[in-house]
Order: sequence, then C-alpha cells, then structure tokens
Amino acid sequence: MTATGGATINGGVSFWWRQEGLPASTRPALDGDATADVCIVGAGYTGLWTAYYLKTLQPDLRVTVLEQRFAGFGASGRNGGWLTNSVTGGRARYGRDAGTAQQRALNETVDEVIAVAAHEGIDANIVKGGELNVARSPAQLARLQAAAADEAQWPHTDVEPLDAAATASRIRIEGAVGGLWHPHCARIHPAKLAAGLAAAVERLGVVIHENTRVSEIRPGLAISDRGTVRAAHVIRATEGFTANLRGTHRTWLPMNSSMIATEPLPASFWDEVGWSGRETLGDFAHVYMYAQRTADDRIAFGGRGVPYRYGSRVDTDGTTQERTVAALTALLRSFFPAAADIPIAHAWAGVLGVPRDWSASVGLDRATGLGWAGGYVGTGVTATNLAGRTLADLVLGRDTELVRLPWVGHRAKNWEPEPLRWTAVQAIYAAYGMADRTESSRSSTKDAWPAKVADLIAGQH
Repeated sequence: MTATGGATINGGVSFWWRQEGLPASTRPALDGDATADVCIVGAGYTGLWTAYYLKTLQPDLRVTVLEQRFAGFGASGRNGGWLTNSVTGGRARYGRDAGTAQQRALNETVDEVIAVAAHEGIDANIVKGGELNVARSPAQLARLQAAAADEAQWPHTDVEPLDAAATASRIRIEGAVGGLWHPHCARIHPAKLAAGLAAAVERLGVVIHENTRVSEIRPGLAISDRGTVRAAHVIRATEGFTANLRGTHRTWLPMNSSMIATEPLPASFWDEVGWSGRETLGDFAHVYMYAQRTADDRIAFGGRGVPYRYGSRVDTDGTTQERTVAALTALLRSFFPAAADIPIAHAWAGVLGVPRDWSASVGLDRATGLGWAGGYVGTGVTATNLAGRTLADLVLGRDTELVRLPWVGHRAKNWEPEPLRWTAVQAIYAAYGMADRTESSRSSTKDAWPAKVADLIAGQH
C-alpha cells in the first residue's frame, strides 16, 4: 500500500477506502426536482442506517438519500473502526435511570450492528474483542483508576481493571502500568461496512443520489446543486460536514482526527506483542490515541493532529499534515518499539461533529418534519445505528423505548463565532498537549494544571 518509491500515501480519502477500492463510478446524481416521503441528507452511517430501518419497518415508504460525494466518503469511511458502547458526553448528565437506559441501548447496539452485517452478508472484518485502554504514566493510571471506580457504579458497563501484568497478557505495550477492558466493542473495517450498508439499502429500494451537494434544508425541502427534493420529512445526517449547510455554521464544530496505517507486520512482531484478541486500543492521555490490529495484520493508529481549521472549513480528500504523520508515527513506535522499522503505508484525516456540550443527539420536529442526528465526537460507529433506528421510529410515529432515550430531542447551544471558536479549540488542545508532556516527565499522580484549564475552556467541568 505504499506509493512509488515506498513513500507514505497521504490522503486518497482513507486507507480503508484504498483497501476496499474507491468507487470506480458513482451512483447517478439527482437530475432535477423530485419528491419522496423521506429525504435523508448524507450517506454516511447515520443516513444509511436511518434508510435501512425505515424501509425495513415500512417497505412502501419512498426514501431518497442525497450525498455530496459517495456513500461513506466522510467519517464513516475514515474512522478508527471502533464499534463500541461509549455514551458521548457521559451518562451522568442524564440522571441514574436515563443514563442506565442509554448505556444498555448502546451495549445492545454493538450486537445489533454485528447481527445486521451477518444478515446482509457484509464482511466488515468484525471481531468482538472488547476495548482496552491503557495508562503509561502515574497521572494516567490515576485517571484510569478513577474511571474504573466511576464505571463500576453504573450497570451494564462491565469494566475490568487490569494491572501491568494482566494488561501485557492482552497487548504488550511499552511503559504500560495498567489497563481497563470491557467486552462491548468490536473491531471493524469502516469502508467495508459503509459500502455493504449502502448496497443493502439499495436492495430494499432506497434511492441514493451521489455527487449531489445539499446547500440548505428547509421544512419539506432539501435544496441541492442538482435540484430540490420535496418530502414530508427531511433528515440531516451530515455530522462533521453540517457546517456547510446554510444556517448551521455554528451548530457543530468540525473536528479533525488523523490516522496512519503501517505495512503488514510479520508474525515475529505479533509473537512479541500479542494482541491475539483483536481488542481495540486506546489510552488515558488527554490528547488520546486509538488503534486496532487490522485483518491483514497492520496497526491502524489515530489521534488528533491539527484539530480544527479556521472558519469550520472541512477537508476534501483526507490529506493530513506531515507533522501530524510524524507525531503519530513517533507515538506508535513508542508504544511498540518492535515496529520501529516497519514503514507507514498510509496517512489520512477525517472530520467529526462536536456539539458545544460534547453530547450527541437525535430528534425530529413534528411541526416541520425536520430531523437530525449526530454530534458523536468520534464515537459514532455504534451510535449511528442507534440513531438510525430511533429516527425511523420517530418518523413513523412508533412509541418505543428508543424514542424515550435521553438523547432524543437534546439540543446544545451554538459554538462561539470566529475568531473565538478557533482560539478556544487551539487553546484546548495546546493545553492538553502541554499536560501530556508534563505528566510523562514526572511521577505525580495528579492531572497537570494545563489539563484543568483545557477542561474549563471546553466546558467539561
């Protein structure tokens, strides 16, 4: 997967799409004005899952999906491949009973995605090996222990704290002093899931128009450069690209996250490192990393890089900064010194949606017929399925447990205008980065003071 001469490929949407194969041709664009019962804007996981469940529940429903490039072009085809049970924004904000219901629903959703993939014949390299997060400094270990204690107070979290030896029995990571594992996570191949899901909804009769850029959503209307679709319900499923829609520039901040993928690693490496359970891997740094062992024995390794572009601009082809590639490569090799000589095959970036309160939401305004879902802050591989099922129930007026979950109807305040927005995000991640560097060089178990400043700016405390 390296370019000519062994250079790292940078961009090209993502490694996942390069491996799956970028579409040789795209689905037809919208050709003039049209009508539907439901029009979904965005053919990522949220839009595709919503279409899937709408047609499963009511096969005669006319469902049209509009996509600016091709199905799975955005975060759905670029993410780290963690099908995990995270409650974006945390359970505590919802209260005991509602938070518990949200957690249980997400646990069940992990298995729902696996079951639908099997039913639809989607081979997305799924392995349910759980999620392992590690600590590599005293301060990280203190946060791990606090997180373990908090998780233990809630039902359905099923976390297992691990000492250094138990952590190494799963994955041998340089400098790891502890770990926290839970079973509700599976490794997936993101692009294979997106491509398979798009094909599945088409088999059900959903119409997908690609290369159709929607500029504005109004009650009953999705207005694009190729025509306008009229529908009783219009669903916004644009996640990190929401800022491109008229009137939504400050709704969700488009946050950038970057990844690298190595060349395949030899059997001798895996004999040394382990990772036979295919757990997804994260850590307790403030600017955290995330990784998986791929089906063809690479390491796909991600982190923030340059988190935000001024004016909520979003990328096109997934190219990331060279300094980000260098930083992620150095971090990967500090985790796994045995990979020091393994070339990096591919680097890329994606954009995710961040609400001002860092909490995902789903909803439908019955008066206008406008629906939405997103703001997953990087934890959407599972949440998109739950959102899709919930939107389907809301559109069809079904009284189910899903429509009573606490994230339904939640709205966050808008982000600040520029330059305040850019300044805030730069300050947050500069402070978190400083905190990580400080903590790695000292023995204190307390969070470094820059992290507390960053939490205040971000509104996390």
